[in-house]
Amino acid sequence: MEQQQIDSIRQLMEYEAARTAPPEGFPDLTDIPAGRYTDERFFELEKEHIIRKSWLFAAHIDEVPEPGCYMVWENAGEPILITHTESGEIKAFYNVCSHRGAPVVGDKCGKRRRLTCGYHAWSYSLDGELMSIRDPEDFGESFDKSARGLNEVRCERFGNLIFVNFDLQAMTLLEWLGPVADEWKEFGFEHSRLAQRHSWVLDCNWKVAMEANTEVYHVKTIHPSTVAPILDCRRNVNTLYPNGHGRMIAPPPQGFNFPGVGGGMSKQPEFENVTEIGRTCTQSYGIFPNWVSPLSQYTLPPLLFWPLSINQTLFETWTLAPGWEDGCAPDVWTDNGESLNGVLLEDTGFGETIQKAMESSGFHGVPLSYQEARIYHWNQSADQMIGIENIPEELRVEQVIGDEWIYPNDPRLELMKKAATS
Repeated sequence: MEQQQIDSIRQLMEYEAARTAPPEGFPDLTDIPAGRYTDERFFELEKEHIIRKSWLFAAHIDEVPEPGCYMVWENAGEPILITHTESGEIKAFYNVCSHRGAPVVGDKCGKRRRLTCGYHAWSYSLDGELMSIRDPEDFGESFDKSARGLNEVRCERFGNLIFVNFDLQAMTLLEWLGPVADEWKEFGFEHSRLAQRHSWVLDCNWKVAMEANTEVYHVKTIHPSTVAPILDCRRNVNTLYPNGHGRMIAPPPQGFNFPGVGGGMSKQPEFENVTEIGRTCTQSYGIFPNWVSPLSQYTLPPLLFWPLSINQTLFETWTLAPGWEDGCAPDVWTDNGESLNGVLLEDTGFGETIQKAMESSGFHGVPLSYQEARIYHWNQSADQMIGIENIPEELRVEQVIGDEWIYPNDPRLELMKKAATS
């Protein structure tokens, strides 16, 4: 992060602390319709248009570290096979044999030179090419092996992170991330190692679970003794990016020495190029559609939220780090993988009861504050991706946040200049 950007963020922190109302010109946020959390029609639209058209973080290179390695990934509801090819590329395919639709591999991960279906022994290369079939003479001269390879899924990397996209016409991953990709360069994703990965099932809509991690309005209530003492909520600076992404940067209370996420690990290696903001503040990103993560010099710990049903979420906790001492792999989010840590238990503990309350006839919608604008921005972007015309009118959100509030635009900067000269 350049010094000019750091200076602007510091100034915005003081602007946020001093304001007594939302910024001049910031739109009134209309209520988020209740049915977006409880209506099966909207849930199906999310799966069809959002999950299937977005770039999704699926794996880390440490899970397929060498040529010949493969793994099966099904978090998005489709059987996907991720391979490390002999040439060093990472590729993704549907785990579906081109013969009779059986899975090409039945185990979760492994290492092979060929991928051979256990049903009729059709064999594929790690590049998805059909290499051999049993009893080829029975298929006749018109059978074309070159047209019977595995069906490919878009797959691209950001550093050591592996993303997939079911939409063959989608923009590239770097285009999807936009300016976030530039901001992430200092965090050294290409040097990250996979320290921990755990999964949990939460009994609530995936957005209920995710939204608890995209605003600080709840911190004083839900985290009075854990997060609140180390986070200055009134100086929190939210930034909205294209494609539904968002960022929050919150400093510690004045006089408090912030250790960074994963702090207290002074003996552990660091991502050396992390600049002042990442080292002294909570710098957290929401990457559309389902990634939330603070980033620091010590760890890159994504939280991922996968829709299982209208009222169930697969919740993944990851910890990536530049390295660690033997036997001391860091885990930001859990207690040895046996349970979520205290902060996440505070965040997730209300999910099931919130969902039940939302399903009652007393729930009509969500009025959001300026502090919760990242949630509204996510919903606007969701409707744009689904296609507003495809959404029942009573389930739509109004497109009230205009491009003037989307990075690199930020009217607050001009408002600060105006205030300084008045």
